[in-house]
Amino acid sequence: MKLSNFSFELPKELLAEYPAEHRDESKLMVVHRDTGKIEHKMFKDIVDYFDEDDVMVLNNTKVFPARLFGNKEKTGARIEVFLLRELNQEQRLWDVLVDPARKIRIGNKLYFGEDESLVAEVIDNTTSRGRTLRFLYDGSYTDFRRKLRELGETPLPKYIKREVTPEDEERYQTIYAKHEGAVAAPTAGLHFSKHLLKRLEIKGIEFAEVTLHVGLGTFNPVEVEDLSKHKMDSEELVIDEKATEIVNNAKANKRKVCAVGTTVMRGLESAVSSEHTLNTFEGWTNKFIFPPYEFSIANCMITNFHLPKSTLMMMVSAFAGHDLIKKAYKQAILEGYRFYSYGDAMLIL
Repeated sequence: MKLSNFSFELPKELLAEYPAEHRDESKLMVVHRDTGKIEHKMFKDIVDYFDEDDVMVLNNTKVFPARLFGNKEKTGARIEVFLLRELNQEQRLWDVLVDPARKIRIGNKLYFGEDESLVAEVIDNTTSRGRTLRFLYDGSYTDFRRKLRELGETPLPKYIKREVTPEDEERYQTIYAKHEGAVAAPTAGLHFSKHLLKRLEIKGIEFAEVTLHVGLGTFNPVEVEDLSKHKMDSEELVIDEKATEIVNNAKANKRKVCAVGTTVMRGLESAVSSEHTLNTFEGWTNKFIFPPYEFSIANCMITNFHLPKSTLMMMVSAFAGHDLIKKAYKQAILEGYRFYSYGDAMLIL
């Protein structure tokens, strides 16, 4: 499979700028791998496709407000700082992206907030836009983190050109988010409302939770025609004993194991035992799934509609079959499905 196999024309107006009014009322396309049949539903109809003892695997990562705006000392130039990950808690060192990058050199200081109570010093260049910052703040670590949260805004993907609204803080987060660490939401999970989770629970569906802290690498474009040469960024992954028990039990009993999102699918496939069961895992994964690929754990998945040539679309093609996904995406465009983070959903059975 080559990069050009994943190219298609996506009309600009289908990129979702805002979420659906109600989480579980986005559209749902149901794709049946065995027959090739495609159905058009609403997300809340997903209950009809699952039975007692089936399992849904959720990614309980929590997005933190990773986008800050500061001013450069002396010139006062406005600089966007995107927090990627904390490198050292004690020294308050962070891996970040800066924009515009050409203005930011080692030794520069950036000031944040009206009162400039938070200062950062650039101590290293990591990539063309990447920098290592040391934050300087009078106060405890807890106070420092509180300050970051107060100054940061929801890190909506760059394709959303509008200003961030207070509503985004709630809607660009799954309702089951627990462990802070992601800079992008696991978007398939955004469609679940409290009411829908309750209905699934009443029907006897079990939930297993894993934590994969989504990094910005999820948006990185693939720039090589030969997919085997593409390198994924590493992301932190935790799969505990409880999750492995729920998933392996369902597998043994031939139940559905549904990966809610590409992040879950990548997480599960990063922790496969030699017997094709799920292992516990604590560490980093840079797994890149593209066709052809044999999946070991999940036998169905929920996912959004992805951008042309994205690694996410490649994974979905590997799971559903390339031709079937091409057909499904063609229909999605004709039917006006909304694409990307705030867009509609697909259930692949």
